[in-house]
Amino acid sequence: MRVLGIDPGLARVGYGVIDSIQHQQKMLDCGIIQTNKGVKEGDRMVEICDDLTELIRKWKPDIASVEKFFFYRSSTTISVVQARGVVIMTLARLKIPIVEFPPMQIKLAVAGSGKANKSEVIEAVMQELNLEKKPKPDDAADALAIALTYLAYK
Repeated sequence: MRVLGIDPGLARVGYGVIDSIQHQQKMLDCGIIQTNKGVKEGDRMVEICDDLTELIRKWKPDIASVEKFFFYRSSTTISVVQARGVVIMTLARLKIPIVEFPPMQIKLAVAGSGKANKSEVIEAVMQELNLEKKPKPDDAADALAIALTYLAYK
């Protein structure tokens, strides 16, 4: 099974691709889709859709695991929610099944505590995937954690 983990955002969408064969997980790819801050928000959404479509065509995931958004007051809240909508729409358009997990559930599944900090989550991701180097940037590490969460609960 191939899982695409996605950490949505407007400036950066983290992604991670993991193959799971007989309960052995292997990272195939991780990184970010980074949008150009100098263009209109709508054009940034198109960029997310286009780049995500390219990733899906390259890796052909069986399922996508996406972080659920929790509302909080921030100047970027609406933009992040809109970018997340573009991610969900792109996955649906390409017929990729979607599962969603809130941040606390991701932390619990990967690091053993819903209150784990960023470094604890990254360390757990590295251990689970047998990685020697920390996945960078943090958005990519988060996306791998999101993919691993699906594998923990499937």
